[in-house]
Amino acid sequence: MHRYIVNRVLLLIPTLVGAAAVVFVLMRLIPGDICVLRLGSGGMSVNPRAIALCHAELGLDRPLIVQFLDFVWGFFRLDFGISMWSGKPVAEEIAARLPISLEIAVLATVIAILIAIPLGTISALKQNSWIDHVVRTVAIAGIATPSFWLGIVSLLAVLSISHAVFGAPWMPPIDYVPFWQDPLHNLSVAILPALTVGYRYSAVTMRMTRSAMLEVLREDYIRTARAKGLVERLIVNRHALKNALLPVVTLIGIEFAFLIGGLVVTEQVFNINGVGRLLVLAIQNQDYTLTQALVMLTVTIFVLANLVVDLLYAWLDPRIRFA
Repeated sequence: MHRYIVNRVLLLIPTLVGAAAVVFVLMRLIPGDICVLRLGSGGMSVNPRAIALCHAELGLDRPLIVQFLDFVWGFFRLDFGISMWSGKPVAEEIAARLPISLEIAVLATVIAILIAIPLGTISALKQNSWIDHVVRTVAIAGIATPSFWLGIVSLLAVLSISHAVFGAPWMPPIDYVPFWQDPLHNLSVAILPALTVGYRYSAVTMRMTRSAMLEVLREDYIRTARAKGLVERLIVNRHALKNALLPVVTLIGIEFAFLIGGLVVTEQVFNINGVGRLLVLAIQNQDYTLTQALVMLTVTIFVLANLVVDLLYAWLDPRIRFA
């Protein structure tokens, strides 16, 4: 087990370097020049000498291989450099926005798990009953409903209910406060986006749980356990659910990693300054340094989530052994 973990951790290094190379090349293929954007923002023509000085200041006049090695070495040292657009350290830009995105992703994951796994299991156990039809309808509606529409509807619902109950409309605050400083203020900012994202997240996970449970419940060892007279609850919890959770855990890990940088629309609807919104601004401003750091942050979370999922397999299914 320890050898497997060490091998997987060492495998992360070439994976991250390969991802860094792809990100670096793609950023240089995007049409445009950040120096032209910075110097010609008022629509005036830009002096070529000023552009050359800007390139020298940002280090864009150096050979591409030197820029790439600088980028990779800085990434592994957690030194992401200076933002080409704002002039602030990239680490500070990310640190100011990562907590709210991370909190929404964690809350959405918890909400999805609490909804999807129980309902998906019940739907499989009550196949073709009215309960199954209701759960499947809820899941399909969650997949088909756009996140931005659900976010707008939830805001309008909060406004209407608060106006009817308290006599004045209430809107979630915009400024982010850490949970340990003011829990109520913090949750009032994060709970609506988390519910909006968590509903769709739970819909996908719910369907996966149902299909995996139906497949496992048809296995020979489940029929054998029932023939031996084991309690149905024991069969479901100990034998069926653990084996059915393998693809579900994989889906949860992938979705969680995606949420870190994929909350662009949700953050826009709720006016949240998160990582997704920062990534869009960095791409629009052609800020190579900031964009590369944000993409590599998402890649790192993806590969770490996959590592955690692989390690959970052995706990969920004792037949799996790592060599």
